[in-house]
Amino acid sequence: MPGTNLTREEARERARLLRVEGYEIALDISGAPEGGTFRSETVVRFEAREAAPTFIDLVAPAVRDITLNGEALDPEKVFADSRIALPQLAAGANELRVVADCAYTNTGEGLHRFVDPVDQQTYLYTQFEVPDARRVFACFEQPDLKGTFRFTVTAPQGWSVISNSPTPQPGGAEGNVWEFEPTPRISSYITALIAGPYHSVHSSWQGPDGRTVPLAVYCRPSLAEHLDADHIFEVTRQGFDWFEEKFDFPYPFAKYDQLFVPEFNAGAMENAGAVTIRDQYVFRSKVTDAAYEMRAETILHELAHMWFGDLVTMEWWNDLWLNESFATYTSIACQAHAPGSRWPHAWTSFANQMKTWAYRQDQLPSTHPIMAEIRDLDDVLVNFDGITYAKGASVLKQLVAYVGMDEFFRGVQAYFKRHAWANTTLGDLLTALEQTSGRDLKTWSRKWLETAGINILRPQIATDDEGMIVSFAVRQEAPALPEGATGEPVLRPHRIAIGLYELSEDGKLVRTDRIELDVDGELTEVPGLAGRARPAVVLLNDDDLSYAKVRLDPESLAVVTRHLGDFTDSLPRALCWAAAWDMTRDGEMRTRDYLELVLSGIGKESDIGVVQTLQRQVKLALDLYAAPDWRPAGLARWTEAALEHLRAAEPGSDHQLAWARAFAATARTEEQLAMLGGLLDGSRTVEGLSVDTELRWAFLQRLAATGAAGEAEIDAELQRDATAAGERHAATALAARPTAEAKAEAWAKVVESEKLPNAVQEAVIAGFVQPDQRELLAPYAEKYFAAVKGVWETRSHEMAQQIAVGLYPALDISRENLAATDAWLESAQPSAALRRLVLENRAGVERALKAQAADATA
Repeated sequence: MPGTNLTREEARERARLLRVEGYEIALDISGAPEGGTFRSETVVRFEAREAAPTFIDLVAPAVRDITLNGEALDPEKVFADSRIALPQLAAGANELRVVADCAYTNTGEGLHRFVDPVDQQTYLYTQFEVPDARRVFACFEQPDLKGTFRFTVTAPQGWSVISNSPTPQPGGAEGNVWEFEPTPRISSYITALIAGPYHSVHSSWQGPDGRTVPLAVYCRPSLAEHLDADHIFEVTRQGFDWFEEKFDFPYPFAKYDQLFVPEFNAGAMENAGAVTIRDQYVFRSKVTDAAYEMRAETILHELAHMWFGDLVTMEWWNDLWLNESFATYTSIACQAHAPGSRWPHAWTSFANQMKTWAYRQDQLPSTHPIMAEIRDLDDVLVNFDGITYAKGASVLKQLVAYVGMDEFFRGVQAYFKRHAWANTTLGDLLTALEQTSGRDLKTWSRKWLETAGINILRPQIATDDEGMIVSFAVRQEAPALPEGATGEPVLRPHRIAIGLYELSEDGKLVRTDRIELDVDGELTEVPGLAGRARPAVVLLNDDDLSYAKVRLDPESLAVVTRHLGDFTDSLPRALCWAAAWDMTRDGEMRTRDYLELVLSGIGKESDIGVVQTLQRQVKLALDLYAAPDWRPAGLARWTEAALEHLRAAEPGSDHQLAWARAFAATARTEEQLAMLGGLLDGSRTVEGLSVDTELRWAFLQRLAATGAAGEAEIDAELQRDATAAGERHAATALAARPTAEAKAEAWAKVVESEKLPNAVQEAVIAGFVQPDQRELLAPYAEKYFAAVKGVWETRSHEMAQQIAVGLYPALDISRENLAATDAWLESAQPSAALRRLVLENRAGVERALKAQAADATA
């Protein structure tokens, strides 16, 4: 039985048979305040190439009526397993009507229902990617069966109702029926409905040709005081200006709404003209500029999707990577190059965060080629990973360096004009790029997109007795694919820059020369350097053009170790920090040496995003990669340093806030906890540090995790912050308490009950797993393996994945844990998707064992 799955072969056959004209969808959500189910009526008109059977997708508690070409079908006979069987289509035109009772969800999938504890009002939004439009209306749920969608929505009076088309004035006898105009031809997964008493702010973008696009931003009224709509509109307009110029194609929809919605699983979703965004991006408290930069990237990422993904859409999910990689690359490029952008250093953030994610993912046993083989929906649901987003975007950046930015965007322009409102494959884009660049991209595509793993680039430098360069080459190593990974190691063509750096008189590392060249094969000679004095630092892949691990030669490493914080530009610093982190993860640098390297340079680091990444990485290294007998000393050294940096930081600065959070994350001594408690109750202060709502919760959660605060203090704080965010923070704090009773209560809520909504479940898991509580968590390893398969088979994908990943005993860094995992994999015979997630967690334990052994060496 197919369950809720759909194979590529089934989709291919259905696409061969059908051409969808359009949908008329009537939804009655007037009962949303009470919950339960809602009435969904779908009429879909489509053409069939021949008289043949097929099916339409629907996930619903009940189906009331099915009529195909005027003939009633018995729901009990044709509706099963998330499908309605259509026994015999007519060759030519067909009309299907389906009336069903569909269910509201609390999992962030389908039509999510949320009640705000502040105003007790109900708020709805849809999330359909990958296959969840079928939870709201009957549809042919695959991206290449596009159609028009006309929504009619009955909702409570006074609500805002938003969809892909502009919102009409409500009509009907009670003024509570919204009849939307049909959409252009789009895929079902980018349709949307958002409804409730949302707060909104309206504006517009005007193009150079006089066109005007209405803009709007929405959030719940309880967040309205924190909504910085002007800043969101500013970033959005910069994106419109830059994308319209680079894409040379007008924005394809009638309006552009951005809706900040509660309990959203992802960062955002590119619904055509109605983008949904997690409402944590409405900042209730002070955040660093890195958070604003990340939000801006998300805004621009979704806007780019309006062209790449919505206007032109992948044929099947194996090209999901192209969808996401293109949006990621162009959003970062817009931040870096758009006139007036606040983040011209965006490529530093990309190297520092996105590529680190990609490098991690590409070393897991589940690594896969960028263009992955997606056999069915189960495959794609676990493929929203660091390969699909970050490696893909890195490779696109390399492609731009290879063909030239102007040539790249000319190819993109031709692609949009040629395939507007249609579905495409990778070959369609490569054809356009080949025509504009004059490059043959078939070999490039085969080596970069159809193989897995990361190449390593090492400088090979020979000098004479006087320090003059005799020879200089770049040695490329094939990826060391982890056990279980598919594919063969391969050497790839790289377009890289080599930076030559010298120490200036004031101790700064300054680039004195840059060489850009193609590296291919095992050894590539670098021309023009023989006879020159060897520079202080040689940095391969300077400017971060390619996707590769980079290693420093011994002389460069020695200088960088002493002067990493002294590079005058942020990007080479980020590249060296990333190389050091990668070496630590690979067991080539001891955790204690990485800690000292960070402590020696982080005080000079001006880029707040890099600072916060280093803080997270140091904590992760100490928790997982430090030798257990040295870990307490390492944590003590780091926490004391964090407190020193907190006290020394400029009052009110981003760095001060970042160090306050870093200190709170590892505070452990009686005095350190007293400091946190004093900052919380106001008896202690740090000049310029505002202990606002979010920072209070960070301090309290650490106090709860160490036993210095309990249920009474958590309840009091929740009374102070009686919001949805407060409820999540309180759930984390309660689960973090260092008692057997607290752990049992948290486990029961998540694993033994299905009542928690997605965001609260996530919060409980975050509190449950505490690195300082390994002994308390030890009994739950066995419980995890006993429960996880059942959870996977009975929960929705998002809820099951939270549990499968979040509750795996990742803190048990032992051979015994590896053996227990292997035994479970052997006996449980899990689905391919669950097996992948567990194997990825297992790989983390195996890596940590190797790193701990390296850290223990003298």
